[in-house]
Amino acid sequence: MSRSLLRLGLMGLSALSFSAVTLAATVTDANAQERIRWRMQSTFGSQLPHLGPSGVRFSKDIERMSGGKFEIKFFEPGALVPALECFDAVSKGSVESCWTTPGYHTGKYPALAFFTTVPFGPSFGEFLAWKWFGGGNQLRDEIYAKHDLIAFDCFCIGPETSGWFRGEIKSLEEMRGMKMRFFGLGAKVMQKMGVSTQLLAAADIFPALERGVIDATEFSMPKMDIQLGFHKIAKFNYFPGWHQQVSCSEFLMNKKAYEALPDNYKAMIQVAAQAQVAYTYAETEAQQFQVMQEMKDKYSVQVKRWPDGTLAAFEKAWLEVIKEESANDPIFKKVADHYLDFRKKYAIWGESQVLKPTYQKE
Repeated sequence: MSRSLLRLGLMGLSALSFSAVTLAATVTDANAQERIRWRMQSTFGSQLPHLGPSGVRFSKDIERMSGGKFEIKFFEPGALVPALECFDAVSKGSVESCWTTPGYHTGKYPALAFFTTVPFGPSFGEFLAWKWFGGGNQLRDEIYAKHDLIAFDCFCIGPETSGWFRGEIKSLEEMRGMKMRFFGLGAKVMQKMGVSTQLLAAADIFPALERGVIDATEFSMPKMDIQLGFHKIAKFNYFPGWHQQVSCSEFLMNKKAYEALPDNYKAMIQVAAQAQVAYTYAETEAQQFQVMQEMKDKYSVQVKRWPDGTLAAFEKAWLEVIKEESANDPIFKKVADHYLDFRKKYAIWGESQVLKPTYQKE
């Protein structure tokens, strides 16, 4: 063998040896990476369709991607902190994270409701366009930064029902004086209708309805509502969900805990959260119509649609809420103005894509 060939062979062996050593070092570094355990207080029970299971899936995705080295343990509502008190708990670092929704923090900042859902608001695509690419979530982040918080959107769901009532609502006047569980900015609209509203976590609604603490309720979608048992007491279910055409929730984190994570763990959180946004939305759209049929056939629930005049009254009240809240709250005004400006600009695209039915129903 010539000296040149021998030299080339030795160089090849050296390169292979170097690659093997590098690979071994990489594997060793990965195996040696610190094991991290986080607690995640969920606002939604693991058995509550769509909302709770999305958090369980998220936890399992993090475990799989990290090879079990990063655990975000799902805790049932109230296991660590009360369901509606995640904001303070995560801000203080009492827990590292929560599977929750901005609309549950409106006692701190009413404007945070915009980042979950908006009455007479956009569909899924337009809402995420504003939040992700239109600057909406940047406004949320500005608020959270003041409290050592950071969040990623973690799941979205489709349109909800707009209320369960014991009897048919034949006029807006019949709602005056009624006590009703209601969520978000829609609650302010209902208050203008003369309804006394309160925000209750999922597990607290049925007992309140059963005991007469509330006369009516809304919570979410048919599959969830029927599991919570509203149909046992209230037989009139109203649509459309004018107050929540799309609803997005959040994985809320203590900012210092998040910033201390390795970059690959941070990436896992973002990817796993975004995966649930699409998965859960599609799941909710696929699983409501069977339940609605069951409610009608098995439980004699009457599915009702608000008259156009009533929906117009709700929308008029919503526009009044925007004006009044903006006058009293600079942060609310900043978020509302930003949101409305985006919708105005988006309209040239959105309205150009509206399809009007051109066929006759059989």
